[in-house]
Parts: sequence; structure tokens; C-alpha cells
Amino acid sequence: MQAIARERIRPKPLRTGLTFSHPISKFPTGSCRRAFASESTSPPPKKPLYRRALTGVKWTGYILASSVLGMGVVTASIFVHDAFTYSDRHIDRVPVNPLALHPVKGGPKNLPVVKAQMDDEEDEAARKLAKKPRLVIIGGGWGAVAALDALHPGDYHVTVVTSETFTTFTPLLPSAAVGTVQVRSLIEPVRKIIARLRGHFINGKAVDVCMHEKLLEVETADTDGNKANVYLPYDKLVIAVGSVSSTHGVPGLEHCFQLKTIADAQAIRRRVMDNFEVASLPTTTPEERKRLLSFVICGGGPTGVETAAEIFDFCQEDIFNYYPKVCREEVSIHVIQSRGHILNTYSEAISNYAEDKFRRDGVNLITNARVAGVTPDTVIYTVRLPDGTTEQRSIPTNFTLWSTGIAMNPFAHRVTELLPNQVHRKAIEVDAHLRVKGAPLGTIYAVGDCATIETSIIPHFMDLVNEADKNKDGKIDFGEWEVMVDSIKKKIPMAEDHVSKVRELFELYDTDADNSLTLNELVKLLEDLGNKITALPATAQVAAQQGKYIGKKLSKLARQQPILEANDLSPSAQALDEVVSKPFKYFHLGSLAYIGNAAVFDLGKFSFMGGLAAMYAWRSVYWSESVSMRTRALLMIDWVVRGIWGRDLSRL
Repeated sequence: MQAIARERIRPKPLRTGLTFSHPISKFPTGSCRRAFASESTSPPPKKPLYRRALTGVKWTGYILASSVLGMGVVTASIFVHDAFTYSDRHIDRVPVNPLALHPVKGGPKNLPVVKAQMDDEEDEAARKLAKKPRLVIIGGGWGAVAALDALHPGDYHVTVVTSETFTTFTPLLPSAAVGTVQVRSLIEPVRKIIARLRGHFINGKAVDVCMHEKLLEVETADTDGNKANVYLPYDKLVIAVGSVSSTHGVPGLEHCFQLKTIADAQAIRRRVMDNFEVASLPTTTPEERKRLLSFVICGGGPTGVETAAEIFDFCQEDIFNYYPKVCREEVSIHVIQSRGHILNTYSEAISNYAEDKFRRDGVNLITNARVAGVTPDTVIYTVRLPDGTTEQRSIPTNFTLWSTGIAMNPFAHRVTELLPNQVHRKAIEVDAHLRVKGAPLGTIYAVGDCATIETSIIPHFMDLVNEADKNKDGKIDFGEWEVMVDSIKKKIPMAEDHVSKVRELFELYDTDADNSLTLNELVKLLEDLGNKITALPATAQVAAQQGKYIGKKLSKLARQQPILEANDLSPSAQALDEVVSKPFKYFHLGSLAYIGNAAVFDLGKFSFMGGLAAMYAWRSVYWSESVSMRTRALLMIDWVVRGIWGRDLSRL
């Protein structure tokens, strides 16, 4: 019985799910492998169609729900923002300084002197600022805005004087001229920029300055156009008025457009749209249509090239789709350049690339040519032929853009008239610390297009000799020459590369080989050095770096002055200016230009050029350099709208 019981409780062997009627060894080896392979690699059964449809519906629902939730959150956020923003504010009995309402008269011309602003006593912070040194900045361009951004709040009682109430992102003006971006996307109100500094704004034009009494004469106008001049006191004055277009003595420029302001871009856009609308009329003759659709750009620099590229894109992407195709066929774009190449300040590879791109696009490049005159319907120019002779030609047109260099702003010209040794024809000459030469030290600075840093070393000749000639023998030996080189680098930083080979320069001009430089030899050396130094270009990049430099320097001056006074130290204005900061040094970050759904970058030793990818890189750079987050958002919207719906063809 026990044996029977043990037999009953013996565990049964596990079943593997596979049964074999014969021992496995009897199967052929190959057959066994194929049997297992077919068992393991058989595809899983597909889900029924209705299950896949349910999965798609489920994920679609998730996406829609998340989108609705996101829109709800955004809408609720806007509602909450509006609930806190749109509230009633009541202002009663705002204190105003009587001198702001009724300024006293004074100065050389007995004009009202604005010693107090309307908001100098609004609160305690404003009253404290009213006692700070007065900093007046003339202009609202790149240099002025960069200086305002670099200033530390509370250091100065800041006042900005400019004839426009906004600052403009000028590199994208060619895009605004054809509607690629809207003009509102390129401007930022000056009052918003100076709000961080609790600054003041005067909508007027600087016309004169009295340096002896530190008074700036400003011309203002009321709503009826009646002009009134006032004096604005200052302790520090920064001139950043920019420049105007150079005429080169060409007659008829009143018939040309320029592209330096928002008003210029708006006027160009109206003319371009008018030309196409009239050219589309059936009553327009073929000759008149050809003239209307002829666009002439005088100047092959970045502004002229980018304007030509924007007009070409406008014709290809919008005119072709919405206007009679005969208009697109009759369009002709001409670029007149006095040099042998367009973009001649860029590398040779970039100039060649841009020229090849324009030739493929059918843009007519006229190089080695000079404009002789402009009439309401014709541009007359002379071209230099290969044999050296010149020939006069003309182009019928109803649109001429003048973009061929800069000239001195009227206020900058007035400043140079008041000061000695200001002989530069296009700008105010400043030293390495951006101080206006000839003006009282430590009071007046100039930045941007209206200023040029001195490159001549001869005016510093006697100071350099007195400092370096230790033994007072009237000669400069090599050791003294090394001392002089260090002084030259401090006074003229742009000469640093030209005096790097100290020994070679010394030996080259030591004509009598006596291991010393006579004063005549030294004069010749310094003259040649000055002729080799190139002035900085009048670009937005230079103006922005100079403005940033001035802003930081002025903030340092404001913080150092009380410390020095507390310790009974009162160095001269020149010494203090040079103690707090080193001379200005420009760092070239590269140049770029748009050439029609393509862009070029000149980065010094390296060049980058290409099509769509380069164009987006160009957009990214300009987007990041825009004035504020508001303008960046508007720019992004403009580019998206242009890409999906095209440019706005309405005439506004």
C-alpha cells in the first residue's frame, strides 16, 4: 500500500507545449533548425483596424486637448495681466519746479535756460537725481542708445535731445522699404529706453553750443510749427548726431531718395508701389512702363546692394504673383558704383560672389562709373572704358536711390567751427578717449558717424620728444625710441600694429646709421606712420562700441569723483579721464550684407557666403542685435507673415 501511495504522489513532469512522437535524435539536424526558426520568427498578429483607429483618435484627442488647455492658459494669463494693468489711476497735486514752468533767461543769446525739468520733483528719487551732474546726449542712434544702455542708474541727471521720438534699427531699412518687415518693427521709443535711468527727453534739434558757460542751444517747435530756442545746461555732453549723405557736388539730388530714416523707407515704399500700379494701367505706353520699372541705385556699398536685393526679391516673390507678368518682364535694376567692385570694403571673395549672384539675377552692375547728374526722369553717368577714355550715358528711371558716402552733420560742423585744430572735412576729430579735441577737457565727447579718432601723430610730436628724450640731447636713441613707442600706443591705439616692429622701424629711418634718430628723421617716421593708419569706418558697429565705452567711462567717473574729493585729491580732468579707463579700442566683429535670398559675412581673415542657410544666419544676427524684446517679437512675426502670405502690397 505504501508503494502504491508513493506512486500516486509522485509529481508529474512539466509539459513544454511541444510533444514529439519520436526521440529528437531521430529528426534530421537541418529539419530541427528550420522548425525552431519558423516558430521563433513568425510575425506577431496585426491589431485590428478598429483598434488602430481608436489609438489615432485617442492621440488626436490628447493633442487637441493640450492645445485647448494651452490656449486657455494663455487667455487666462492675458486676462489676469489686463486685470492688473487696466486700473484707474488718479494723480493729484503733482509738484513742479517753478523754474520748469517759467525758466529764467541767460547765456550769450539771452534765451530761456532749462535749469529744471517738468518731472524733477515728482518723487524723492527724482529730487535726488536733480542734484546729480547733468549729462546731455545729443542724438538717438546707435552710439546714443549704446551709451544709455551702459550707464548706471542714479549716476547722472540724464537728458536726451533728438529730433525723432524713437531710435531706428537702420540695417533693416532696405527690408522696410519694400514691405518685407514693417517700420514699427524697427523702432523703439526713446522714452522707454531712458526710463531705466529716470532720464528726460527733449524733442528738438541741437543747433549751437556755448562751451564757456556749458550751455547747449536747442531748437524746439510747437504743434503749429512755431520754433523756439532754449538753452540746456550740461556738465557732460555726448555728441552722437550721426551724419548726412554726401552730395559729391552732383546736381539734381533733390530728385533722389535716401535711406537713412524711417521716413525715407516709407517714401521709397510709396514710390515703388505707385510705379507698379501705374505700369499696370492699359493706358501706360511701353516706353513709360519701362521707365517706371527702372530702379537705379547710386552706390555699391551695403545699403545700395541690400536695397537692390530687396527690390529684386519683391519682384520675384510678389509682383510676379499679383501683377501683370509684363511688369515683371520690364523690371530693370541698375547699381552704379564708382569703384571696380561692389562691396569693395569687404573681402575680394565676397565682392566676386555678390557680383556673380547679381549677374545671375539680371541686376545690371555698372562699375568704374560716376553719376554726373540726376533729372526727374533720367540718371546721367560717365563710365570709364577699358582704353582709359570716358563715355557719358543715361538711364531713364522714375526711382533713384542715392547712397554714396557720408558728410558732416550741421551741428557737428558748427562744433568744428568753434574749435581750433578741427580740420577734418567729414567729422569731429576726437582723441583716443573720444574727447573732442580743442574742447574743455572732460566735458565734451563725440561718438559714431559724427566723430573720427585722430590718426596723425605729428600734433603730439613735442610731447613725445619731451617724454622720451631723457638726456635732453635732441636725439632719440633706441632705448628712448622704445619709450616713445609705448607713448604712441597710448595716444593713438590704432597705431599699435604699425609700430609692432620696433627695431626695424628704427633702423629704417636711421638714415645716417648713428644708432639714433634726429628730430628730422623722427618727423619723417611719424608722418609716414600717420599716413598708414586708417580711420574707423562709419558703421553701426563702431558707433555701438564707442557708445558703450563712453557709457561705462562716465559711470566710472561719477563713482570715482566723490572718493577723490573725500580724500582731498582733485586730479585734472584729463588725468581723471585717463585713470578710470583705457583708450578706446575697436574690435571688429565682422561685416555682413544681404544679397537676395543669400547673404555674405566678412569676418576678417575668414569669409562666409551662401544661400538660404546664410540668409537665415544673417536674420539671426540682426534679430539678436535688435533694440528690445518687443522689436524682436515683431520682426519674427513679420518674417513669418512674409513667408506665408507674402508682403503687404497696400500703399500706406
